[in-house]
Amino acid sequence: MKTRIFVKVFLVLPLIIFVDYVLMVLLGCASCLFGFGDSFYCGSYCLIGKGILLLSAVFFIYLLVTDFKQPDNSKHAETR
Repeated sequence: MKTRIFVKVFLVLPLIIFVDYVLMVLLGCASCLFGFGDSFYCGSYCLIGKGILLLSAVFFIYLLVTDFKQPDNSKHAETR
């Protein structure tokens, strides 16, 4: 179980953060291309960024919680 948590913390979390970064860059480039002004970056862009980060955090916490809730049957094998 520890290796799955290790993989999620050191591989999945950076991947989620990278995807968030790419999404925000694409959103910023698209807004610049369409000519949105400074008010977009101070208002809507920040709200969208907070929403994306919040959804990513909830998703990552869900991944970790599912690992903690699953019983580890390898250590407590039933002997007959």
